[in-house]
Amino acid sequence: MRLKHKVAIVTGAGSGFGAGIARKFAAEGAKVLVVDINSDGAAAIAEDVEGKAFQADVSNADDVHGMIAAAQSEFGALDILVNNAGVTHLPGPLEEISEDDFDRVFAVNCKSVYLAARAIVPVFKAQNSGCILNVASTAGVSPRPRLNWYNASKGWMITATRTMAVELAPDGIRVNALNPVAGETPLLKSFMGEDTPETRAKFLSTIPLGRFSTPEDLGNAAAFLCSDEASMLTGVCMEVDGGRCI
Repeated sequence: MRLKHKVAIVTGAGSGFGAGIARKFAAEGAKVLVVDINSDGAAAIAEDVEGKAFQADVSNADDVHGMIAAAQSEFGALDILVNNAGVTHLPGPLEEISEDDFDRVFAVNCKSVYLAARAIVPVFKAQNSGCILNVASTAGVSPRPRLNWYNASKGWMITATRTMAVELAPDGIRVNALNPVAGETPLLKSFMGEDTPETRAKFLSTIPLGRFSTPEDLGNAAAFLCSDEASMLTGVCMEVDGGRCI
């Protein structure tokens, strides 16, 4: 029960890594606001974790302010924010990725972190405590060809995590990140271009432990970084990648 009495918001929690994080947080005693643009997915996970669902587009300022207010109204407190929602573009030559795809990737993967920080940092500063966890990617550490702008967005997120950590530390606010390798999530096919036994085998050959990241892997790492056990950790960008970035 390392998160007992904590209130957490997890974005993109209607499926994949976000769902795994929400489930682990609930198992560790946290009250969770399950945020997703897919209201049905959010509702299903919220029911599963005995939390509260909230539909939001995290690239929209009004929606982001709404999710902060909803957590405070529903649970009376706010301790943890997990910026997990993310999208990618299909693999392709960097000069052929459409402007619409580029804008969407940076709106969801980057602008959302800015909007969430603008909304939640005043809350955390007022209470002199709080934890922000950004879900970045190994793509921001060891980028692969043909996912250029997705890679760049995750590199931005890693740098944002570190600079937020340095600036907010005097206010008692910790900011860390997770860098998962691709996992069994709705984005897997987009990362690989196609989901076939051959493409899976080729991708898995680059991971020393020989398997994809799972939602449970991310949940376990997130629970530690957001717990009091990690009270001396800030600015950490932890690879959860089976050794891929070595």
